[in-house]
Amino acid sequence: MPQPHSASSAMLFHMVSGGPQPVAPFSHAVEVDGFVFVTGQMPDTPDRPGVLPDGIEAQTRNVMANLGTVLAGLGLGLENVVVARAFLTEFKRDYAAFNDTYKSFFPPDRLPARTCVGTTGLAYDALVEIDLIAHRGGAAPPSSDAREG
Repeated sequence: MPQPHSASSAMLFHMVSGGPQPVAPFSHAVEVDGFVFVTGQMPDTPDRPGVLPDGIEAQTRNVMANLGTVLAGLGLGLENVVVARAFLTEFKRDYAAFNDTYKSFFPPDRLPARTCVGTTGLAYDALVEIDLIAHRGGAAPPSSDAREG
């Protein structure tokens, strides 16, 4: 029989000030029990929504920067990431270059678990989208951007 959720299981819905512009109705991240689920980010920038750089390397760098912005707005960093999911529209062509760029954001001994999937399309005709699960590990959540649900 399922156990009732304790007060510590409250969900917090985060929109990060200065974060990437959402392309659909979603929160930048949802937090529950110390886990932070970050919405998949696109390769545009907050100051130029919908405008994408050319090439998988540049797009991957932008996606990682957007993920970093969301995490930083929550008092976290890429070192808190436990799982990443990447979606590539040109999997065979871009997989090796994507991996080279992606791994540069993490210490070699601290790579998160990861799934990488080929897909037929992404918003803005992007080449890559990545979502994350991070763990707070004792860091207190910011209070200004969260809605409890």
